Amino acid sequence: MAAPTLQQPSFLLANLKADSTTKPLLHRCQDLVKIIDEYPAKELHSIFPWLVETVFGSLDGIISGWNLRLLHSRSPEYNLVLDFLNPSGPMMKLVYKLQAEEYKYEVPVNYLPGPIKACIQQGVLPDCPLFHNKLQFPLSGLLTLNFNPFEFYMFNLAYCLLTPKTYPPGHHGNTADTAYFVLVDTYLKYFLPSEGNVPPSPFSDSRGSVTAPRSSGMSLSGYGVHSSSLLKHHIFHQPTVNADPAAQEIWRTETLLQMFVEVWLHHYSLEMYQKLQSPQVKEPFSPTEEHVLVVRLLVKHLHAFSNSLKPEQLSASGSAHSHTHPSPLEEFKRVVVQRFVQQKLYLFLQHCFGHWPLDASFRAILETWLSFIQPWRYTGEKATAPPDQNRTVPEKWEAFVQENLLVYTKLFQVFLNRAVRTDLVNAKNALMIFRVAKVFSQPNLPEMIQKGEQLFLEPEHVLHHRQPRGYLSPSQGGSYLSPRQRTVTDTVFKVKSHVYSIEGQDCQYKQMFGTELRAAVMKLIQQIAQARQTAKRISDHSSEIAANNSFMSWFGLGTQDQNHTFNGTEAEESGECLKKTHDLLDKALEFLCQIFKLNQGQLTQLISNMGSSEDDANGRQLPDCVQGQSGLILTDLGRMQFGPRMNVLCSRSDFLGRMGRHYLTNPETFTRLRHSPVTQRTMERPRHPRISLRPLASYRTLLILLLLYMIGALLSFGPVSSTLLIISGAFLYGLFMTLFGDKIKTH
Repeated sequence: MAAPTLQQPSFLLANLKADSTTKPLLHRCQDLVKIIDEYPAKELHSIFPWLVETVFGSLDGIISGWNLRLLHSRSPEYNLVLDFLNPSGPMMKLVYKLQAEEYKYEVPVNYLPGPIKACIQQGVLPDCPLFHNKLQFPLSGLLTLNFNPFEFYMFNLAYCLLTPKTYPPGHHGNTADTAYFVLVDTYLKYFLPSEGNVPPSPFSDSRGSVTAPRSSGMSLSGYGVHSSSLLKHHIFHQPTVNADPAAQEIWRTETLLQMFVEVWLHHYSLEMYQKLQSPQVKEPFSPTEEHVLVVRLLVKHLHAFSNSLKPEQLSASGSAHSHTHPSPLEEFKRVVVQRFVQQKLYLFLQHCFGHWPLDASFRAILETWLSFIQPWRYTGEKATAPPDQNRTVPEKWEAFVQENLLVYTKLFQVFLNRAVRTDLVNAKNALMIFRVAKVFSQPNLPEMIQKGEQLFLEPEHVLHHRQPRGYLSPSQGGSYLSPRQRTVTDTVFKVKSHVYSIEGQDCQYKQMFGTELRAAVMKLIQQIAQARQTAKRISDHSSEIAANNSFMSWFGLGTQDQNHTFNGTEAEESGECLKKTHDLLDKALEFLCQIFKLNQGQLTQLISNMGSSEDDANGRQLPDCVQGQSGLILTDLGRMQFGPRMNVLCSRSDFLGRMGRHYLTNPETFTRLRHSPVTQRTMERPRHPRISLRPLASYRTLLILLLLYMIGALLSFGPVSSTLLIISGAFLYGLFMTLFGDKIKTH
């Protein structure tokens, strides 16, 4: 029925509004349960928009509602809210009660995602049938869409994720623990079940089932702005009332999924992306980390839902002469990912890869991507291989890889561009490199991707004798029940259609295993090797500091920092995290070599080239040394490389030169050499300045130190005080010998 005319607010609505400011949530929910059970649909119709806004908040974000995104399991209202909003709970009973009467509720077009809003405002039919034949022109002049109660409720549930939230001070919580996240998960499991069918509604009308929206099945083509009906009805996914009972239930599944996909993912225009051919599209919408985590939940559930397709139904769908008729839900499982999600998710991820800050929060985007490209992880089968080993990707997933080629190859290239601009010494960034390398190194996966690229690059003339264009790309819209759908068995055509539908017919495809990308991978490998060495060096330095602290703590001079971090470094840059970073980067190098078929010799040469290019930069910092089993070892040349500087210091005639000669030369050794029966050449050997720690190992020195500490103890001096006195005495002795040593020798 048409949207109702304006009327005076009911007393029921006025009372509920008054109670919302005085009664606690528990009492309000109890009252609502009674009202939903006892009142007729006509009265409930007037309170429904207000109640939805009270629960999910207003679309403009001014009214926060029940704050589902801030409500955690530790809250006393958590279970109460989930019970009230459960798919079989009181709120859904209200939705179905109103659905039976075919009421409509307005949503301003301004709150739709950008590309959908732009289509409607330009008089173009959106690709999603969910928005067809719903446009209204109110007297206010504000374009609105008329949704049925189920659509209106699901739109507000989905849009709740987009409204800006101000978190209270000190708020810390896990997104997966919020009432909103759990509620979305519950709705996905209920309406997209991996086992069995969608449960029939427990709240039926007089005809025995929930009334689905009626369908007129009219054509999509040619309706302009000035037509009496801007968007003609074309919702094949909404069966008639007398349809098969299974089809009666499937419309809810498809409506929920399409609403989630359109509201959460459809924020980036394919046309704009094709024009710019770059992820740097200036779009106004920027998702939050919470938004991305909910999208990942959707992706994981869709894989589990799609993979629950019965094998007999899967084989039947691939046979044109099969006499079996899969149920609407089974048919929906077969096409759900490719038809509804693929393109919009790709553009969503492409935008995030290009615009997300170069920090650890990118992990949410990364894991969403890795979840989508690994549908074999969500088959419900238990893993037989050890967790630390990559399982071989079964051959049956080759078609999925090929039909989603860009999600593997182009997003890998964009990730590569991000990776070379990040600090790989940071453990969180190293973990992301490791995760991607590990996923792409799974046995069979690189070969599947390479085969998909070969199929795409097959010359066009080979396709002329093949099946005519019948592949329905996601951009063409339509439901899985659309009569325009045709089966395409030509794999080459499928791969080309997938790429061209997103990148455009004139795209310049860059191969993942081509020479250009291989050079970029080589650059990343060099950076990984460099970061690995840096992490090991800092980790070793941190270990040395820890050892020194343990020794100096005996004197009370150890630091209080238990993590042994340096000033200005974060906790993840501590010794333990740096060791973890080194291990992660080490494994990442191994996985990248597996993906791009690099042998150990090529890797060694690549790293050595990097080392030789850095010799000039590092030569001023480190003396000449060789790599030993326990680390770097000084060569004979390295032992002498500080010599020129000490020679310069000791050759000075001022006070500093005299002090340098006192500490860096040993006159006693020179005197013994002068009086010994050796050759004249030996006697004339110059005394090169050097740092010698041998006196500290002599018994005489150790005995003197022990004696001094004992005297200090007798005089009630502690270890610290005694040490300071000994150091001060040694310095004063050196100063005295510098000033008066020559005079003493002459006398």
